[in-house]
Amino acid sequence: MTNDQDDGNSAADTPQREITGVLLSPALEQGEWSCLRLVYQIIGSGSLEVLQRMEGRSFDRPLWSSQAPSDSWVISSMDLQNNTEPYRVIIEGKPGPSNGSSVAIFEIHITPGYCLDCDFEESHLCGYSNQWNANVNWYVGGGGVQLLHNSMPNDHTYNNKTGHFMYVDSVYAKTFKEVAKLVSPMTMVPMSGCLSFQYQRSEERGNLFSVFTRDRLGQYQELWRADSENQSDWSETLREWIPVQVDLKAPYSVQVVFEVAFNSPRGGRVALDDISFSPEFCSTDTEPTFDPSIANCDFESGLCHYTQDQVTGLLWRRVSVKPNIFRNGDHTTGAGSFLLAHSWLSLRSGYMSRLIGPILPGNTKYCLRFYFSLRGFNQTDQALAVYLQQSSSQEKIWTQGERSRGIWIATDVTFQTSQPAKVVFISTCRSFWDCGSVALDDITVSLGDCELTAGVLSSTLPGHCDFEAGLCGYTQDKQNDAADWVWRRGPTPTSYTGPRGDHTTGLGYYLYMEASPMLTGQSVRLLSRPLRGSRGTQCLRFYYHMYGSGMGQLNVYLDKDGQDALLWQRGGEQSIAWLRARVEYQSESQHQIVFEATRGPSVRSDIAIDDIVLEGGPCPETETQANVGSSNEIE
Repeated sequence: MTNDQDDGNSAADTPQREITGVLLSPALEQGEWSCLRLVYQIIGSGSLEVLQRMEGRSFDRPLWSSQAPSDSWVISSMDLQNNTEPYRVIIEGKPGPSNGSSVAIFEIHITPGYCLDCDFEESHLCGYSNQWNANVNWYVGGGGVQLLHNSMPNDHTYNNKTGHFMYVDSVYAKTFKEVAKLVSPMTMVPMSGCLSFQYQRSEERGNLFSVFTRDRLGQYQELWRADSENQSDWSETLREWIPVQVDLKAPYSVQVVFEVAFNSPRGGRVALDDISFSPEFCSTDTEPTFDPSIANCDFESGLCHYTQDQVTGLLWRRVSVKPNIFRNGDHTTGAGSFLLAHSWLSLRSGYMSRLIGPILPGNTKYCLRFYFSLRGFNQTDQALAVYLQQSSSQEKIWTQGERSRGIWIATDVTFQTSQPAKVVFISTCRSFWDCGSVALDDITVSLGDCELTAGVLSSTLPGHCDFEAGLCGYTQDKQNDAADWVWRRGPTPTSYTGPRGDHTTGLGYYLYMEASPMLTGQSVRLLSRPLRGSRGTQCLRFYYHMYGSGMGQLNVYLDKDGQDALLWQRGGEQSIAWLRARVEYQSESQHQIVFEATRGPSVRSDIAIDDIVLEGGPCPETETQANVGSSNEIE
């Protein structure tokens, strides 16, 4: 698939037409785990994406994508989890606009087993690659051809000279600690289980053989290292393969790296064969992968697994605020519950409020995300801090640096502890004049670095859009509206209307209708991309902001063949907070979702939306009805 322009026509004369090639697989029923391997090439510019299409889903689930050009064929591997429902694999290629750009596919393989499994008998090496080094590299051994040495072993798979394996030799090593790396394909889904392989090793005093995981940030974690004291020389073991089993816990995408380091040209050699993975841990004594969701809490039903220290000072209070035009509600729904450390109404100063989380196991890296809001603090560095509490020590891992803004701000904190520890939220009030209120909501803890977990944009998921990177495929209705939705960060220009920040992080982007240049009754319309029909119920969730004395109306429609059917509606001033909406609908044919905002009687009519989610199945909860309150009463 190429994109070539006629030299006789300029780009100005002929609009560039986007070319998309789509391959659709037959229906697949994979009762067991399988691996999809794709051999492809992108020349110039372009993109290639692999998706999974499930029956009854309006969106395809992305499995893999690439925009990296190459001058040769490239292999990519994707794990396909076992599934009881049939599905199809979709491959979409889009060449770029430049002359000569193309996207090509050479081979597609779907084989049983995990993408980490490999016996190295196929020429594609199961997607494993050698990280090239000028002096030492992994080579393919066996196959009846002897490279460098005549004393190479039989392979492990077939126990003969015609089978294949991987090996690395020190004969070309020139400097101290020459390193050769054999890198597996990147895992695409969370995996926990037993990694097995066979190896042979000679001159163990001259080399170091280790196995690591490497995440998308390039961070390494050692899984296993060959013990030279307990290993016999290659010749002394009559070239026997040594089996290894090591537990692998990968809650996020990683590569497995087999690394050999040499300290001289006489450092010997290492051979590797028959890598496999099992979802069962190698030892029955291995503890299962820790589920960090035990530390999640939105405070809608209490304090979850958090406790309070009643000795050091005042307690955090669980409160709720009715939707009103004076005071923000919680972050979860805009009308739910959150924690409040203290307020201006408190008569006591010089105290500390401590919220203590559940125990988190040691030797693990975590990502902590939470939302906070401050009001009235002059000394913000004491307003809120997060500590890691171990058995006999306490370490500060985060402190508040933003000035008080009265909006919900998201914070991500990556931390690692060698011992079991608890996360502690501490708010300190030194004197009455420095204290205001500290609000806390929506605490989540996940495994891994925040850049790998909480930092992942939700807009990369099908049907999700937080507008941080643009419109996510949503388009402006140029034919049936008077203006466009505006992509904005921070407060809107008109005072006493619109949000002061987005809902996603408080510091990001959202869409809103700027009422100033519009006339009363004029509208802006936003269209989703065409959605496939489904017999089942679909759920639409989003957040909306309708604050202003001249507020108009926000409608959500289901558009089929140009005919709008009203799904949801709000009119008039609702709240100064972001409010959550949930809408269930059903459509068996192709359709679009339409967000329509209509200007009210004055310029104080800015309407905003954020964090749209479209997914299959009924909505998990009913929507919290937003009834406007006339005060900032805390219940």
